[in-house]
Amino acid sequence: MDILGDLLAPYSSVIAKCVCTVTCLHYMSGAFLLNEIRKVGCSDGFPPDPFLGGVVLTVLSCKLGTLMGDEAMVKVNMFGFCINVIFTLTHFWYASGTFKMKIWTKIGVAAVFTITCLAYANFEDPYKIEFRFGMLITGLLIYLVGMPLLELDAIINRKTTDGLSLPMTLAGAVVSAAWVIYAISIKNSMLTYQNALLLILSSIQLSLFAIYPNTISLMDKNPSLLFLEQKRSNKKTSNPSKDIHNKKFN
Repeated sequence: MDILGDLLAPYSSVIAKCVCTVTCLHYMSGAFLLNEIRKVGCSDGFPPDPFLGGVVLTVLSCKLGTLMGDEAMVKVNMFGFCINVIFTLTHFWYASGTFKMKIWTKIGVAAVFTITCLAYANFEDPYKIEFRFGMLITGLLIYLVGMPLLELDAIINRKTTDGLSLPMTLAGAVVSAAWVIYAISIKNSMLTYQNALLLILSSIQLSLFAIYPNTISLMDKNPSLLFLEQKRSNKKTSNPSKDIHNKKFN
C-alpha cells in the first residue's frame, strides 16, 4: 500500500477534486428516493433514517475534516449537509400527521447524538481525537450503509430487492472506491480501511440486485394508493346511464 501511495501522492490534489465531485453527486442520489415518495404521494413507507443519518454524518465529517486539516473533506460535507437537510424537510412534508411525530422523535435523537459527539471532540486528547473520532464516524457509516442488510432474510424469502435503491447503492459503491484511492494517495490508513469496508458492504448489496429483481409495485408499498386505484376502477366499470334506466322502470 505504501508503494501505491507513493505513486498516487503527486496526484492527490487532482484525486481530491474528483472525489469531491463524485461525493456531491452521491448526495444528490437521494433525489431518486424522493421521486419514489412523490409517486406514492406519502413518505410513511420510507424511513427518514438515510436523510437524517446523512445530516449527522456530514456534520461529524466536517468536524473530522477540520481536525485533519483536510479542506476537501470539509467542503464536500458542507454541501452534503445542505442537501440532506433539504431532503429531510421534503420527506417530512410528504409524511402524514402520525408519522411526522415519529420523525420529530428521530430528529431529537439525532440532534442529541450529534451534540454529544461534538462535545466529546472538544474534550478528547488532541493526539487521540483524530483516530477515535474517525472510528466513531466509521461505526455510523457502517450502520447507515449496512442497514439494508438487516433485511437480508426478508429479501431472500420474498426474492425481491424492493426497499433497496439501486442508484443510491451504486453511487455509494463508486464513492467508497473513490475515497479509498484518495485515502491511499494521502497515506491515511484509517480512511483507507473505513472506505474499503463500506465498499465491501455496498458490493454485497449490489450483488443482491443481480440475484433478485425489484418487482413490488408502488401499490404494494402504499395500501391507501391501492384503495384509491380500486375506487377509480369501480367507477369506470359502473354504468351510470344503466342505473338511471333501471330506476325509471322500478
